[in-house]
Amino acid sequence: MAIEFEVILEDRPGSLARIGGILGDAGVNIEAIQGFIRERKGLVHFVPSDPEHAARVLEAANIAHRTREVIVVKVLDQPGTLGDVALVMAHAGINIDSVYVTTRGHVVFGVDDLKGAIQVAGGMAVMTL
Repeated sequence: MAIEFEVILEDRPGSLARIGGILGDAGVNIEAIQGFIRERKGLVHFVPSDPEHAARVLEAANIAHRTREVIVVKVLDQPGTLGDVALVMAHAGINIDSVYVTTRGHVVFGVDDLKGAIQVAGGMAVMTL
């Protein structure tokens, strides 16, 4: 399992650069990231290389954040694979609330049933990381 961080940023130039700079200066690599603007706030989800260190760095910089466990899976790079994984999870009653790709091409899933998602991924011969 991986740890996903959620940070809310101001919708203005430099907000993302500040987070990236703070983490980068501390030696924390961002392995996956997604972000968007909603209601004049930037919402960023990211998976760092070292979650404990990332949390300490953000806390030292007074940057509020939340964390949760997510599943990262290695899937085939073929048309339809994402749909197949999502469909099997849906049939298992697992809701996917976020999905994005890592810098290595793996897929991050935020789900409401982590244990179930791990079982589904294992049953599909996709590798959980």
